[in-house]
Amino acid sequence: MTAYAVAHMRQATLGPEIVEYLHKIDATLEPFGGRFLVHGGAVEVVENSWPGHLIVIEFPDRDHVRGWYNSPAYQAILALRTENSQADVIFVDGVEHPHKATDVLE
Repeated sequence: MTAYAVAHMRQATLGPEIVEYLHKIDATLEPFGGRFLVHGGAVEVVENSWPGHLIVIEFPDRDHVRGWYNSPAYQAILALRTENSQADVIFVDGVEHPHKATDVLE
């Protein structure tokens, strides 16, 4: 089942470390089938508030997203982001299609 790495990037200091991170992250995703679906950009807030940006990276499954995050290549650049930003990061599975809202009641 498709899985996602989702980050709510609340704050980032766009300095040399974040720029280096951005230059290197794509190469860490490729071996695990990761691809950006959402990477920042303007959000339209329709309820409450949303400080910051949203990042969504798609992977073939949860094993691939964990493999990417724990890989030596990603771990080597992780501090470039974490020491220069504030973010909440989660892994979440997608849903099988077709999916109805009431499927969560089963």
